[in-house]
Amino acid sequence: MPTYRRSVVPVRAGAAQLPLVAIVGRPNVGKSTLFNRLTRSRRSIVGDEPGITRDRIYGEYEWLGRSYRVVDMGGIVPDDPELIATEIFVQAKVALEEADALVMVVDVRTELARPDYDLARLLQRGGKPLFLAVNKVETDALSNEAENFRRLGIGNVFPVSSEHGRGIGELLDAIAEGIPEGQQVSESASRQAGELANQQVSESAGRQAGDEVDGAQDEEAGEKRIRTHGEFEQRETSVAIIGRPNVGKSTLLNALTGTSRAIVSPIAGTTRDAVDEVVEFEGHALRFVDTAGIRRKGKTKLMAEKMSVVMARRHLEAADVALLMIDAIEGVTASDATIGGYAHESGRSVIIVVNKWDAVTTGRTDGKPPADREIFERQLRKVLKYLDYAPVIFLSALEGTLGEKKSMARVLHEVVAVAKERRKRVTTGQMNRFLERIDFQRAPVPMAKRVRIIYMTQAAVAPPTFVLFTDRDIKLHFAFERFLGNQIREAFGFKGTPIWFKVRARGREQRS
Repeated sequence: MPTYRRSVVPVRAGAAQLPLVAIVGRPNVGKSTLFNRLTRSRRSIVGDEPGITRDRIYGEYEWLGRSYRVVDMGGIVPDDPELIATEIFVQAKVALEEADALVMVVDVRTELARPDYDLARLLQRGGKPLFLAVNKVETDALSNEAENFRRLGIGNVFPVSSEHGRGIGELLDAIAEGIPEGQQVSESASRQAGELANQQVSESAGRQAGDEVDGAQDEEAGEKRIRTHGEFEQRETSVAIIGRPNVGKSTLLNALTGTSRAIVSPIAGTTRDAVDEVVEFEGHALRFVDTAGIRRKGKTKLMAEKMSVVMARRHLEAADVALLMIDAIEGVTASDATIGGYAHESGRSVIIVVNKWDAVTTGRTDGKPPADREIFERQLRKVLKYLDYAPVIFLSALEGTLGEKKSMARVLHEVVAVAKERRKRVTTGQMNRFLERIDFQRAPVPMAKRVRIIYMTQAAVAPPTFVLFTDRDIKLHFAFERFLGNQIREAFGFKGTPIWFKVRARGREQRS
């Protein structure tokens, strides 16, 4: 059975045992800007629109040689009846319970209001070290205005500018004093530590194929890692959950992790920042990243939506495996084909997940006969013909959140299997014996585009990349690439991963 643990971005050994600092406040006061400055990243989306951040975003920072975790969360408005605001408050309460210190952020240019007092009282009841960061203080005149916020009853007041870095040092000094070195982290955080203290993850640069051989010695484990073309000892597999808005990506993340990690609502575009969680399954660490729904540029109006799509593309390109989610009710659309194309062209391994399958079969209420799985998959393959190598899973992520783990276990098994195939290597001797058995006369290629392969070798993994040494210096015909790729899959597998080809002509090699 899989086990679950909270994730920290970036992750390293012992991260869950670090003290946690929670950044809280009302919407649009600059919490995400402060988070990004502390973590020296652009992990959290920042903009002028209120309510951009919704889910919990974790990171790390160092101050005076000591490491801390930090969590950014959505703007809190106590007793707000709206659905999204209520879900944000639920997510925030989880972070507040596990935090060791709290930083309440307010905007110096905004007058104090009832929600500020309510939030201050709520944080003070927790009994944890509390610091008030009066943000957007860019001048000395505004520093005097910050004194007005002492009316909230919080003694530790710090005028800061998250955007310009002003006053941040004094705030971090106070936090360090409030969490004495050697202090145990909160009980909820320590319960989550588990095996994370012994988990060493690979460097993010190793995920992408490279051209240079670089051997690295793991000082703690004493194991050599070869980063060339992604060939290193990978102890964590990154899995991006991608798809159109409102196809059930966040529901799937919650079902896979057995938590309420991501906010779920019927409102399309609920997820904005990428939300990640780590699953330990049969000795494998799988990091699932719930991304924002990807839609066409013309369909995105707000700045937050545009940034969400950009961040979703970035997380896809940093992943090893992509779970492409399809809505069974709406069927396969042109947008699905476009999103699948992003994963295919970037060299990610792909698993197609058809969600809400129960709504068109056992739970159908429109009087129509239940959908046929074979017919649906045939139609899917017709639209997504370039993803013919990707396995297809039919499930209901909502049922998975209600305790039905059978389909979730299948997803985990497929991810492990596809990740393994992605890193498979075939020796040159095997490839040459393979070439001798292939009848290239059967390839549907015009005579003018035919080439003779002298020999072939696998030059890289993740994705598998083959170099063909040929008698002619021409670009491979797409039909020949498809024919050769199918023959390689039939002989060696490579389930769920694209296969890349590079051509080197014999004459060109001699000239060089």
